[in-house]
Amino acid sequence: MATEAGASTTGGASAVLETLPLSRWHKLIVVLVGIGSFFDLYEVFLGGVLAPILAKEFALGSVGKAAVVASGFLGMFVGANVLSVAADRLGRRRVFLLNLLTYSFFSLLCAFSPNIETFLVLRFLAGIGLGCELVLVDTYLAEFLPGKVRGRYIAWAYTVGFLGVPVAALLGGKLVAAQQIAGIEGWRWLLVAGALGAFFVIWMRRVLPESPRWLESRGRRDEAEAVVRDIAARAGAPEAADVIPARAAEPPPGAGPRARSTREVLKIAFTGVYRTRTIMLFVFQILQTVAYYGFGTLAPLVLVAKGFEITDSLGYAALSFAGYPIGSLISVPLVERFERKYLIIASALAIAVFGIVFAAASTPWLIVLAGFLLTSASNVFSNSFHIYQAEIFPTSIRSTASGVAYSLSRATSVVLPFIAVPLLASAGPVAVFGGSAVLIVVLCLDVGLLGPLTTGRALEEVDGVS
Repeated sequence: MATEAGASTTGGASAVLETLPLSRWHKLIVVLVGIGSFFDLYEVFLGGVLAPILAKEFALGSVGKAAVVASGFLGMFVGANVLSVAADRLGRRRVFLLNLLTYSFFSLLCAFSPNIETFLVLRFLAGIGLGCELVLVDTYLAEFLPGKVRGRYIAWAYTVGFLGVPVAALLGGKLVAAQQIAGIEGWRWLLVAGALGAFFVIWMRRVLPESPRWLESRGRRDEAEAVVRDIAARAGAPEAADVIPARAAEPPPGAGPRARSTREVLKIAFTGVYRTRTIMLFVFQILQTVAYYGFGTLAPLVLVAKGFEITDSLGYAALSFAGYPIGSLISVPLVERFERKYLIIASALAIAVFGIVFAAASTPWLIVLAGFLLTSASNVFSNSFHIYQAEIFPTSIRSTASGVAYSLSRATSVVLPFIAVPLLASAGPVAVFGGSAVLIVVLCLDVGLLGPLTTGRALEEVDGVS
């Protein structure tokens, strides 16, 4: 088994988590965590919804529309780096609350932006709050759920969250058509809805416990055992916690693991068995933005470029976006039945094919069908890789290593609109999605050649699998 100071081991309270029966408590945390991911995904795809609306509101050109999409992603890049490190240092639970509070506050301010400059700054600040949300979803649930069901339950959490994508498009179409509600422009209500909903989730998440695996990695074994005993009682198996494996004598005060810097975490991530995994994940995260976010952020703009009105384009996009929660639901049985790295490859290739069909289509029914099939494949892809990236690093560096890698996807998302939107205007959608297909093939080679096998294994077991 690969080990390093402070890494998870197979002993202690963590071992009990693998033996507990699945209970209502496990389902509750899946729902509470999944509802939080709703707002991350709502916000990500809101950029694509808002771009054509604000283009008319503020007379924006290609660069201005790209900036609307990119501003939130730039904030997410910063947040993914800063808050993922904080989650390894301060704990998963604290950062779970901090990130949504930051998003809610700045998103509410953004709703009342008097000009495009203020809007872009506030979107950036709101994005910081969401930068680590999905990394935390992956990390937190992976550390509580037994290996035999980890993939399925994380997929259920994302199924809840991905309802935010069609909701963003549907609300966008309705509110734009209404133009004003209570004297306030409809697009501003989209931001208010996200902010107020996130405040509600913060209130619900206050009941979440800290991760016992994280507590053990920080040397806080008594607290970890207390959490596990409480979970065992809630799961109806209090006797399970009575056989927590014996552990060595407690270290003297101050001798427990210390917080690592990002540089130290990356040094571990590029050492031994983790080196190949880290390279694989870094390359993957740069390319997966093209495969996944490219369609969601560009679809309304592509439809406008095809000659459809904004309200019609948002309606067609909403029908296409229905594939996100449905695809997530389809992934629930698949992520445990098939090895996850191969599921990532198969679904990515499907995205490439359906993307080209969507780009070339001219009739509404084919546009919607291709978009629906693409988004369905996208969420088999997305759920598989979110589960996967949470499995390949040890607990003590899991959030930081995954977060730094994931931030690269956000960085790519900042640059992508400034390339794709002008290219869409000059070369058309087929060129944009054809180029994406080529990059998706490279992504598949990366995962296929360098990615480890993880499905069905305990996290501590994956630590030692090359």
